[in-house]
Amino acid sequence: MAIVINPISPVAFSVFGLDIRWYALAYVAAFVIGYFLLRYFMGKNDSQIKLNKKQLDDLFTALILGVIIGGRLGYVLFYNLSFFLSHPLEIFAVWHGGMSFHGGLIGVIVATFLFAWNQNKSGGLSGGIYKTAFNLLDIMAVVAPIGLFFGRIANFINMEVMGRVTDVPWAVVFAGQPDLPRHPSPLYEAATEGILLFIIMYCLYKFTKLRKYPGALGGILGMLYALFRIFCEQFRAPDVQIGFLTSWGLTMGQLLSAVMFVAGALIFSIAIKKK
Repeated sequence: MAIVINPISPVAFSVFGLDIRWYALAYVAAFVIGYFLLRYFMGKNDSQIKLNKKQLDDLFTALILGVIIGGRLGYVLFYNLSFFLSHPLEIFAVWHGGMSFHGGLIGVIVATFLFAWNQNKSGGLSGGIYKTAFNLLDIMAVVAPIGLFFGRIANFINMEVMGRVTDVPWAVVFAGQPDLPRHPSPLYEAATEGILLFIIMYCLYKFTKLRKYPGALGGILGMLYALFRIFCEQFRAPDVQIGFLTSWGLTMGQLLSAVMFVAGALIFSIAIKKK
């Protein structure tokens, strides 16, 4: 017997005729909480890097641009390139949906390295571009799962990236939707990529010496996220415009996550060897 849920409007509220969507609020919540968590971790005595308020504001501006531009371009290139080649103006219509975590991650990495380069060049920070960037990415690796949690909850509200048809007792059917019971896969991802991943990364940061190895925590995040995403993709329906990439059920999310796992493992191994 499936669980029947009344659909939630994707619009949280309206202000002067402007619709404010849950997905937008998820991004706002992620950035606001992320900002204060970064400031909290950098304020600790054992933090490997310190930023003043202006530097932190500049970093966050770069990160917001990196997430939005990278996430959108990642979706365009990885998930629906043929459509956007035919409708190039739709690339800018982010309100129609379509963001890629892997693309957003690349955007964050690029933004962080550009910030580190600018700060080292101007004398705002010392220690080298790579050390600065990887120390920042290590702290972000602890904070990032918070944003993933809010994003997946917004996916569930929007009835996006839902799971495959199933007969498990906790299968979900949205009332009024002509569909079969499905895995609530966004909730699986919210629990694993969000809550569980945050607990693991926080414990590694708090109770181990890995933060002293620039890049180690960032590499671990890459590996763990990849494993959780590959697992959850077993229950998530493939994107309609792509389908399965192979006859045995490989999805685009699993392929990108496999590449991400390898990259994370390389970064981790190099970080451990070069304290």
